[in-house]
Amino acid sequence: MSAVVVTLPDGSQRSLPAGSTVGDLAVSIGSRLAKAAVAGLLDGAEVDLGATLSDGALVSIITAESEPGRHVLRHSTAHVLAQAVVQLFPGAQFSIGPAIEDGFYYDFELPGGRTFNDEDLVAIEARMREIIRAAQPFTRAEVSAEEALRIFASQRYKREIIERVSNGAADSSDSGEADASGTISVYRNSAEFVDLCRGPHVPTTSRLGHFALQKVAGAYWRGNEKGPMLQRIYGTAWESDAALREHLHRLEEAAKRDHRKLAQEMDLISFPSELGGGLAVWHPKGAIVRKIMEDYSRQRHLEGDYQFVYTPHLANANLFAKSGHLGYYADGMYPPMEMDNGTYYMKPMNCPMHCLIYAGRQRSYRELPLRLFELGNVYRYERAGTLHGLLRIRGFTQDDSHIFCTEEQLADEITSILDFVLSVLRRFGFHDFEFNLSTRDPAKSVGTDGMWERATSALREALERHGLEYEVKDGDAAFYGPKIDIDVRDAIGRKWQLSTIQADFNNPERFDLEYRGADGAMHRPIMLHRALFGSIERFFGVLLEHYAGAFPTWLAPVQARVLPVAAAHHDYADTLATTLRSRGFRVDVVHADEQLGKRIRTAKVEKIPHVLVVGDDDVRDSTVGVNPRGGDVRRGVAIADFVDELTVEVSESIVVEEQ
Repeated sequence: MSAVVVTLPDGSQRSLPAGSTVGDLAVSIGSRLAKAAVAGLLDGAEVDLGATLSDGALVSIITAESEPGRHVLRHSTAHVLAQAVVQLFPGAQFSIGPAIEDGFYYDFELPGGRTFNDEDLVAIEARMREIIRAAQPFTRAEVSAEEALRIFASQRYKREIIERVSNGAADSSDSGEADASGTISVYRNSAEFVDLCRGPHVPTTSRLGHFALQKVAGAYWRGNEKGPMLQRIYGTAWESDAALREHLHRLEEAAKRDHRKLAQEMDLISFPSELGGGLAVWHPKGAIVRKIMEDYSRQRHLEGDYQFVYTPHLANANLFAKSGHLGYYADGMYPPMEMDNGTYYMKPMNCPMHCLIYAGRQRSYRELPLRLFELGNVYRYERAGTLHGLLRIRGFTQDDSHIFCTEEQLADEITSILDFVLSVLRRFGFHDFEFNLSTRDPAKSVGTDGMWERATSALREALERHGLEYEVKDGDAAFYGPKIDIDVRDAIGRKWQLSTIQADFNNPERFDLEYRGADGAMHRPIMLHRALFGSIERFFGVLLEHYAGAFPTWLAPVQARVLPVAAAHHDYADTLATTLRSRGFRVDVVHADEQLGKRIRTAKVEKIPHVLVVGDDDVRDSTVGVNPRGGDVRRGVAIADFVDELTVEVSESIVVEEQ
């Protein structure tokens, strides 16, 4: 064959000489594309630019600025990191080094228990840049398990991965290292360095360079707390210096917004070590914000025809066996408690208990849809290394709803839930959404194909009724049904997964839930799981970072602080605060025990929307000095005028921007 004909993503075809590569195809299309290309997609599989084209193949070029392209850049940079470490630290063991969101990492074990320090990171980065300047080519080879074991004879973690792959036991922890099908491939980019990897990679190290090493952290091998503790070096890599600088700037902004730091500065929450990891206590100011969130949620659910329920914090193991949680979710549950009347678990979910409420008496089709709502505490065992303030926590409260409906009501009900969810998220200041439809993983699910197809179709129909674009995440559903996840972007562009809508044919089957239909026969309802905030704790943490602590006035724990200039103004300040509180505002007073300037600075650190300063003129004229967050200071404002302004600001959810 003298030529191969391939099809491009737009449906057009291109003929190239036999033996041409994906890189040759990029060159034939144009020099700009060839310069931007880092890998290719060949009949759905990611491949190196050096992969040979086959006749009739569907081919697309992966460019550096795309997400798949950045993944290739980051994975290739991780290899260079490993190469630098083993060169600088003879005898170092290297385990896995995948690309992750916005970056990469690699896990190491240094000889003699040595640990990396800041100077080491500087030296490693310098060596990486030498490797990049050397333009070393990434060369792929497929080898037998025996040959792979010989190549990595001195690397025990690599040998373990090879043995798992050759025994058909590879899993997600081996991602990027080897193909779960059993194919073992290696990449060389110098005579002395080879890594186990399924690829693809950039053609040469010269395509890299826009990177930064960030930190070192501990990481258990395979996430097993009983296994060896390794050292994980994190880094980030991008397609250009501009993109790298922009990302590092975002990280600086994120550090300023870290909810753990802000919560301490603003006296909102804390994580006492005496409680144990992943558990928080709410201080009065944080508890006020939480109460406002919960009160708003309760009010919206009342208006939405939901019925409130309460369930206990633990239950007999038989309940979770019946629901399927013990079979599919046991690793995420706290250990069992053996009691004199059986085995009990802290509940990881509220849904089994809501099923029991539905099953408490016979139901009629006239009651459906039946919408149950609970602010329910749940407990999930998260590994210590995954805990992160309120964003990853072990005990939390879900604004949990379970809706029981007929199959005919399903699409309408999901559509209504989407309206509900989006209106609430907008109320809290989120307006940029992404939607994901998660479908079945047959290996980790229960129920029939027909059940899953009908549930997935109903979720898809609801999204399309709204005209919403969505991404399908194959195999990412819960074990009992498909779901819609709603992600939001915060003020600095970070994405957070918050709300979830899940369709479930399986729990009604497991709990033998029925209703009497209009035809007099018994029918099986469909169950919808819906968490709007996701959890109160996580939503609060996201809000705190979204607003950098400067909550909109309606949500702020203290909406106004009154500062008397001197002791002579204390009585007037107290009277003013009482007047504002009587109008429903959250107001405190800080008397003149410290200098006024220091008290104003403290109020600014606490992100209070309005600082009210009162002195002699205000006492005489019944006025107030208004120092708004991010606004201009005004003197001599009539109290009635300020009350009117604050009333409008709160009722219209006006966000007072921080300077």
